[in-house]
Amino acid sequence: MNQRLFVGNLAFQTTEEGLRAAFEEFGVVTDAKIITDRETGRSRGFAFLTMGSDEDAKKAIEGMNGAMVDGRALRVNEAEERRPRAGGGGGGGGGFGDRPRGGGGGGGGFGDRPRRGGGGGGGFGDDRGGGGRGGYDDDRGGGRGGFGDDRGGGRGGRRNGGGRRRDW
Repeated sequence: MNQRLFVGNLAFQTTEEGLRAAFEEFGVVTDAKIITDRETGRSRGFAFLTMGSDEDAKKAIEGMNGAMVDGRALRVNEAEERRPRAGGGGGGGGGFGDRPRGGGGGGGGFGDRPRRGGGGGGGFGDDRGGGGRGGYDDDRGGGRGGFGDDRGGGRGGRRNGGGRRRDW
């Protein structure tokens, strides 16, 4: 059993101290962290706790799952291991001849799935080049540079090369 617990359905006003106090009745709480929005600093409604032993963690799950804290019924279970994130994207191509304009870099993956994000294509003449971003799901992403006074570019599609998703 894991000593790290996921605690969900927290009230926005719940504090780390209050959460720690509620769980200390079941054993030693070595760490309590309420996850907050990085822009607003407001609670995202869940937290991670680390209990002192596997036995304490098991007792805490049994005792606190469904328990009311600050007017909300908590959801408590064993935390899952964090999955590694996908890597970044590739760089863009350079310009052509004496006009080094060229494309920007392509985007990397999205989430935990490997992506085929595209690098940007170089420009030709007075082009500004490509530089699409990486795709989503199994997209190949990436745009190419233009020709003449084109700006080129574009982004990868969604789900196996389809177009932009329209309900965003």
